[in-house]
Amino acid sequence: MKAMHSMPKFRNLLTLSFTALLIAAPAFAETCTGGSDLDAQTRGSLETTARSVYNMAAKGNVYGLKQNSVASLANSFGGVEQVVIDNKANLASDQPALRGAYFLDATGGAATIERAEFYCGVFNSSDRTGFVLNNLPAGKYAVVIEDAKGPSPMTLSLVLQVVDGAWKIGGFYVKQANANGHDGQWYWDQAKQLAAKGQKHAAFFYYLEASDLLHPVSVITDPTLDKLYDEIQAATPPDVPLNGPVTLTGPDGKSYQLTSAVPLVTKDGLALLLKQTVADASDTTAAFQANMGAMKAAVSKWPETRDIFTSVVARAQDAQGRDYGSLLNMKDIK
Repeated sequence: MKAMHSMPKFRNLLTLSFTALLIAAPAFAETCTGGSDLDAQTRGSLETTARSVYNMAAKGNVYGLKQNSVASLANSFGGVEQVVIDNKANLASDQPALRGAYFLDATGGAATIERAEFYCGVFNSSDRTGFVLNNLPAGKYAVVIEDAKGPSPMTLSLVLQVVDGAWKIGGFYVKQANANGHDGQWYWDQAKQLAAKGQKHAAFFYYLEASDLLHPVSVITDPTLDKLYDEIQAATPPDVPLNGPVTLTGPDGKSYQLTSAVPLVTKDGLALLLKQTVADASDTTAAFQANMGAMKAAVSKWPETRDIFTSVVARAQDAQGRDYGSLLNMKDIK
């Protein structure tokens, strides 16, 4: 049994500098060009910029990345710096391959677009790609996705903005492409098999892992990702906190309000990460007991989790933003 005071990072993700949501309903106020529709000059400039950014990240050149970022990102660059430090070795192990480049034109609307929706390709076609960016200043943007197939496969996604005639980094997003040696499609296939066996909770968590791995960046969607989203919604058990908090009663008879339950990749395997609401997380004794109780409640209610997770991490959080974390190996949860 081990208490932890800092939360493990979930995929080393850096949130984009503007709030992002998944795609919803169609709108055509903005335009997107990608694939074979992208002119050679624009595609070339995006490839050159993406390659330069990747090489700076692989060398740990935080100064260069900051100098080539938009002001809003450069002014709060600590998150990017940490992501670069954490992933430098993996990025340096291989040269990237360009997965996709998309030019997003948002110059025809308001000064700030509350919900900017972009669609590449024919809407509802099998090869369409969509993006949604909230609170987006009017301008010209691009999304570029690169894959590095080294010993630890990584994906680098960039949101770029034209500033004074040059591409600048507006969003920098690095994530692992595999979890414990398996890619997103493997977790998706396993989720379907588990669901067919009636193991709905194990299936649900594998669906979540598949979604995380298959989304290079949260603002993108396409027919495959839409299909996965629909399967997740259909497979979500009523007692997991996907669409809102849930209350679980543990073997001790106490109730625990869970606000989140997701897979977490660790060096020892896949862990179950729980977050719960408590009155006062600064009371570490009470928070520790609450975390132990929440772990036992979750594993008791979702027994299939014993087969897919090596450990459970619980985080007690209060309304003041205080947070206390604990970890138990799955074999120690009785």
